[in-house]
Amino acid sequence: MWQAHCDDLTRLANDRRLRALVPRRGADFASNDYLALSGAPRLRNAVAAALARGVPAGSGGSRLLRGNDPEHEALEAEAAAWCGSESALFLSSGYAANVALLATLPQSGDLVVHDELIHASMHEGLRLTRATAIGVPHNDATAFADACAQWRGAGRNAGQRGRIWLAFETLYSMDGDRAPLADLVAIAERYDAIMLIDEAHATGVFGPHGRGLAASLDGRADTVALRTCGKALGAEGALICGPAVMRDFLVNRARPFIFSTAPSPLMAAAVREAIAICTDEPHRRATLAALIAQAEALLAPLGATATGTQILPVMLGDNARAMRVAASLQAAGFDVRGIRPPTVPPGTARLRISITLNVGPDDIAALAQALAVAMETIPA
Repeated sequence: MWQAHCDDLTRLANDRRLRALVPRRGADFASNDYLALSGAPRLRNAVAAALARGVPAGSGGSRLLRGNDPEHEALEAEAAAWCGSESALFLSSGYAANVALLATLPQSGDLVVHDELIHASMHEGLRLTRATAIGVPHNDATAFADACAQWRGAGRNAGQRGRIWLAFETLYSMDGDRAPLADLVAIAERYDAIMLIDEAHATGVFGPHGRGLAASLDGRADTVALRTCGKALGAEGALICGPAVMRDFLVNRARPFIFSTAPSPLMAAAVREAIAICTDEPHRRATLAALIAQAEALLAPLGATATGTQILPVMLGDNARAMRVAASLQAAGFDVRGIRPPTVPPGTARLRISITLNVGPDDIAALAQALAVAMETIPA
């Protein structure tokens, strides 16, 4: 009965791509807890205070039934004010939010132009969309513009009058690089397009009060921004920020929202506090920036890509070598994970080194020493 699945697992193992769950251990160079908020006393105290005032652990149903809690609505109001957007909608995860956006907002006859390296959740939304989707090379603004121009004025689709949507991330989770945001904004303006912007890895780390790299676009009619709550904000869930009509449409049409049990009201309380921390404690971002600078100085000579962000990939190419180097670092006490296809394109297996406030300067210096040994002793 399960032979086909067994065969598939065997193929993955032979290709050094078989995955397994392992416990967290060692210094944190793997998580997305960039500001170390997941265990912050303020977050714990906010959840404890919510429990004390009677906030329930579970929502009891979908938001459209009895699951809509005052904590959800308070979070959405505060998030919209924080971002400067007309509205915000809280969903259970960034994955669910991206699926909801791409599967629901673009309509039949529309075009979605997306970066080829957008997150798997965006690709899943595109699998469900009724619009036409075109992927373009990573961070290639010219390719975005050419796809829009062809759709509007030349070739097989000449004269198409549907809406154009541009889907991209501001900070890519496996490469650590940033989108050419100014160029993409200009393209959106030229072609009257709407931008679907994933700020998952920029939220909390960049921008005024940690609002992200696209913070200056909040409040625009052509901008919908996703800010996940399970990375730098240290909690769970995701906030979709944008025009009020967008929120109303998702509430009425987005299946991942309509047919899912609402997130825990306690989690909404935690996210409210995380947003407050981002505003009240800018020193967290300043400290993280200093750690990033140190990590780049020490790790770039060893093969890490200096991205200017908290994500530093070490490109190794070979799946087996990536996993052997990662295992060597883990044995030395550093939680660094090897990343292989299909998470990244074939031939680009790598280490993904994540800099967070869960480590300090001494940890980074020790990691550099261990990486130097691993790169020298584990051949390509």
